[in-house]
Amino acid sequence: MKSLILGVVFAAWCFGAADDTLAKAYEALKVKDYDRAIPAFLQAVAASPARADIRKDLAYTYLKVGEPEAARGQFSEAMRLDPADTHVALEYAFLCYESRGDAMVWKATARRIFDRLRKQDNAEAERAFQNIDRPLAEGIERWTQALELGTDSFSANYELAQLAEQRDQLSLAAEHYLRAWKLMPSVKGTLVDLGRVLLQAGREEDGRAALLAASRGGETRTAERAREVLPQRYPYVYEFRRALTVDPSNVNLHRELAYLLLKMSESTEGEARRARQLEAEEEFRVIVAATHDLISCAQLGFLYLDRMDMEHAAPMLKKVVGCDDKDLADKVRTAHLQPRAEENIQPAEETFLDARVMGERSYAAGYLKDALKYLTIAHEIDPGDYAVMLKLGYTENMLHDDASAVVWFGLARQSPDVSIAEQARRAFANLRPTLSKVRTTVWLYPFYSTRWSDNFAYGQIKTELRLKGIPVHPYASIRFIGDTREMTPGAAPQDLSESSFIFAGGLASDPWHGATFWGEAGTAVSYLGAPQQKDFRGGVAWARLWGPSVLSDASGGFVESNIDGVFVSRFGNDSLAVLQNKAGFNLPRVGPLHTQVFVNADITQDTLREYWANYVDAGPGVRLHLNGTPQSLVFSVSALRGVYTHNEDNPRHPNFFDLRAGFWYAFTH
Repeated sequence: MKSLILGVVFAAWCFGAADDTLAKAYEALKVKDYDRAIPAFLQAVAASPARADIRKDLAYTYLKVGEPEAARGQFSEAMRLDPADTHVALEYAFLCYESRGDAMVWKATARRIFDRLRKQDNAEAERAFQNIDRPLAEGIERWTQALELGTDSFSANYELAQLAEQRDQLSLAAEHYLRAWKLMPSVKGTLVDLGRVLLQAGREEDGRAALLAASRGGETRTAERAREVLPQRYPYVYEFRRALTVDPSNVNLHRELAYLLLKMSESTEGEARRARQLEAEEEFRVIVAATHDLISCAQLGFLYLDRMDMEHAAPMLKKVVGCDDKDLADKVRTAHLQPRAEENIQPAEETFLDARVMGERSYAAGYLKDALKYLTIAHEIDPGDYAVMLKLGYTENMLHDDASAVVWFGLARQSPDVSIAEQARRAFANLRPTLSKVRTTVWLYPFYSTRWSDNFAYGQIKTELRLKGIPVHPYASIRFIGDTREMTPGAAPQDLSESSFIFAGGLASDPWHGATFWGEAGTAVSYLGAPQQKDFRGGVAWARLWGPSVLSDASGGFVESNIDGVFVSRFGNDSLAVLQNKAGFNLPRVGPLHTQVFVNADITQDTLREYWANYVDAGPGVRLHLNGTPQSLVFSVSALRGVYTHNEDNPRHPNFFDLRAGFWYAFTH
């Protein structure tokens, strides 16, 4: 028994988290409380951003709650930190391949990773690579033949460019994105694709030119996509001019360049000033010729007026004075219209987008103070952006300012976006109890056993008092341990159930290297009318999961281990050690159904050498979870073959079969 206890402590020390924050994450995983585990993992990542193992476990936790995009980001960082981890690289590649947003780009990324891994004789990567590469090669050949036969359409060129990009044939992709753009220049999103491919091909100036044209193309979503790739600074004059060679009819580019030239002329004198104004005039002339933009018309008129060119100024100003916009007409009559640099060089919308992008990138990179600064700026510019509020909540939480984080999560819960509101609701519900000194946890485990032909129910309601800075906390508890048959002939009561409510008070530790220690004193009150008994018990618990859980959409192998040591006074001061292990496979989700198949391998031993507490069993099992039900609600069935390891006073056979079916449910408030 001593060696067994030493083994428990050693396992907890070896596999436990490096600090209390990480230990809290694993403690939450043990009870399937993922809403509490994820923020704890995020805090651990912030404390140790260079540890790939923490990001890996966080990624698997995200998969368990159905957030593949968040998991993909963490696998990406884990792969960067530990390039030799083939399993992480495969997980990341499969998630990239299954990604929906910018699916083409993600599939290209997946192909590159599979290509690298297959060259290391990885059979799974070889199969995945061929499944991606073969259809791409066939598609490129098919569309190339179609174009050779004269089908020179936007869709044919665009489809060929996409396939070529996914196959890393970048020159071919750039050629056909450009041809598609020229055939249909109204589709500004093609410029983003062209710019992205040119950047990958090392043609940075050409790529930025295409992206700059797209960012000022008038399509909001396209502009945002382009800004995500462009440098986080304002473009230079030569970059505007290069972008205009790509999209010469882009009025927004001409307008912004004109205002930039005017602003630059203010800081120069003499011929240099005049040269900038003449350049601005030319840009305004292009705008006026292409549109009915009255502001540009007025600006051009005033530039003519500045150099006393009345012949050209008069028709421009007269056109504006006679327009329906009375405010603009009055301004033209009374003042020289000049743009404000802060409006034209850096519009509020662009400032907001830049601040948000910088905040999100800083957050992803682990620079939390920078993320907080940029996200706060973005919120001040647009107080109604709920996505920024949600990100502020996560950032404050990782900076250990939970009081501020709860406020942001509370605001983000009001988002009309269902996804944002649900994430904020979960974060708020998880974080708010941690700020409270009082926390209540409820769990229930009913099951049926053919070994005893009986129904059992185990459960507990526990209310804890948590004081900041103190590693142990007091609690009050009500346990229920009962069964429907009340007693089975030849069995000790503690073997089946105690048929009691146990009222107790005790102390529990914060997790230490993944292990939680507890002890309590109470009274057992039998619901069968037996006399009350004093009840003293305590122990240590440790649990760990490697691989996806039954809640994850990801398939793959997993190993789960739970170790418990328990002392119970009222059964002869007996101490028990229980090791429960499962190894199996998480199957692909079918509709709303999550399924795990596994093999059990369990050991139970005690110090008094009671027959009922000394046995081993093993056998197959299955676990099920339905989407739409509480996350902690999991059904399980196991078929076990067991053998008693100590048969003195055993009224039964030394071997047994047991078909066990039940469910687990828990929540914290």
